[in-house]
Amino acid sequence: MLGRVLKAGLAIPFAAMAAAEPSCPGGADYPTSAKADYVLACMNVNGGTQDALNRCSCSVDVIASLLPYARYQEAETVLRMRQGTGGYLAQEFRTPHTNELVRALREAQAEAEVRCF
Repeated sequence: MLGRVLKAGLAIPFAAMAAAEPSCPGGADYPTSAKADYVLACMNVNGGTQDALNRCSCSVDVIASLLPYARYQEAETVLRMRQGTGGYLAQEFRTPHTNELVRALREAQAEAEVRCF
């Protein structure tokens, strides 16, 4: 399940669970546009249903509660650059620091999956 999560870039694809709406923490420091991008990509992977909207919204809120926006933004940038960059430039995005950023994001995504899906 988590393998599909990472393929969506901003979104975390999850298997649907019970129809009950999960409770969502805050995350007000993330710009609305960043949250919307995340939710739209997540919903796309999860069938575009109302349940997906609720769970994806919860998911981005959990991530926001665990990871400051600046670190989220850095980790997302690293992941994008790793996807589209080859050769020597890709090595710039495979350092201990960038690996730590990606690890922190993936841990936040896993926690969001547990709490929301």
